[in-house]
Amino acid sequence: MSMDISRRRLMEGAAALGLAGLAGCGEKPEPPRGDVLGNFDAVGVAEKIRNKEFTPLEAVESAIARAEKLQPQLNFMVTDMFAAAREAATKPAKGMLSGVPTLIKDLLDVKGFPTKYGSRAFASAPAATAQNGYADSLMAMGLVPIGKSTTPEFGFTATTEPLLGGATKNPWNIAHSSGGSSGGAAAAVAAGVVPIAHASDGGGSIRIPASCCGLVGLKPSRNRHVQDERDQGPVPISVNGCVSRTVRDTAAWLYSTQRTGDDKAYEPVGMIAGASARKLKIGVQIKTFLGKDPDGEVAAETAKVAAKLKELGHDVREFRVPVDGAAFSDAFTLYWAGMALDIRERVKKMAPGVALDTLLEPLSLGLADLAEQAGPAGMAKAVATLQRTQRQYEGIFPGIDVLLTPVLAKPPVPLGEFAPTLPMEKFLTIQDYVAYTPLINAVGAPAISLPLGMSQSGLPIGAHFCAKAGDEQTLLELAYQLEQAMPWQARKAGVHA
Repeated sequence: MSMDISRRRLMEGAAALGLAGLAGCGEKPEPPRGDVLGNFDAVGVAEKIRNKEFTPLEAVESAIARAEKLQPQLNFMVTDMFAAAREAATKPAKGMLSGVPTLIKDLLDVKGFPTKYGSRAFASAPAATAQNGYADSLMAMGLVPIGKSTTPEFGFTATTEPLLGGATKNPWNIAHSSGGSSGGAAAAVAAGVVPIAHASDGGGSIRIPASCCGLVGLKPSRNRHVQDERDQGPVPISVNGCVSRTVRDTAAWLYSTQRTGDDKAYEPVGMIAGASARKLKIGVQIKTFLGKDPDGEVAAETAKVAAKLKELGHDVREFRVPVDGAAFSDAFTLYWAGMALDIRERVKKMAPGVALDTLLEPLSLGLADLAEQAGPAGMAKAVATLQRTQRQYEGIFPGIDVLLTPVLAKPPVPLGEFAPTLPMEKFLTIQDYVAYTPLINAVGAPAISLPLGMSQSGLPIGAHFCAKAGDEQTLLELAYQLEQAMPWQARKAGVHA
């Protein structure tokens, strides 16, 4: 889940009367030599381009053709940027992933294109007139966006089924959720439309869809990435990142988007290129932070990962993070709801006299009501609980180096199980499904989902590795080791380019 919306853009929506036209399209390109992307990862595509085996334009044309083929089946894209992508491919920036086609999650502004936030309130949003530093860092990397990927309304939930545009489907099984809130990004990468895609994570929104779609998904530390100038309140929970098919792609993305200047919170991570020989102390917690057992297949797949880690020479032990799971879960939900209340009030001002239930989903309105009922005193108590939880989490290091848990308490759910039209009582049961990821947002630590498990029915099951704040290096080095020891590259989703 993720909530990634700026106050400025909310207010710009008041003038939303239609989409701005695209400008600056280049001359009609020569036909490409065919589909050149193959099954290369993003680093591989960039290498092929540097070696002049194919051009950025040919890579982009291949991605566009794949998108046009699979969009009707999966519904991963809300706005296409094809004309602008063709133009950008003639002169991509000379960064680490120069010429690589990608998607931008539709919670992040890209100058010249609308940001709809998965919401009917912004269905006719005008083109953004500016973009923030994080979006700038993606363009500086040389990435070429071909479109904006789908998200649930304002990134509020763990499945991508907005009333605006309908459900995004999981390419492994189209009857199941692709996760959320970066569900469009994950579906597109898992289906081979693009090798890598922008994602963001406010409660698990990189790691959850990565788990559901069989991808690598790193949530960076709070303040690790380039500043994006959002007001996130007293507990900043949302960060930007990507979903990818390989560890080296995720490492390249982190390297290229981290802060390196005077505003850096941590020493920059170098380009992590492989595993370390270091033997780690790894704590394994299979029960949820609410003390419940996950689905049997999830428990078994997590135990297999723990056994492999032990075989690789790591010190693996059962562990229990000393937090009050119930108090944390209630506090996080209320803090989340506070963002919905803020949005509801701004939409009221944006569209006075318009019935809110025609603009905002029942889930968003229900969350707003929850925060309103709690009031300032309830919100202050929730903030104090989240801040206390951060101190408790930080205390588990250096007793362990890495915490291993499942990503989700069961395999990807069927579409509709957590639809945004269901009563709030049903939505609140999502705490049992996303029982592992929100804690890491609240404490500001890094965590990564790796596609190490599969259910008997052929749905991916991710393994979740968490470290202390600022220690992405340990997670990436361990990820490289597991990528070699438990390879996933041969697996391919049923719906694939």
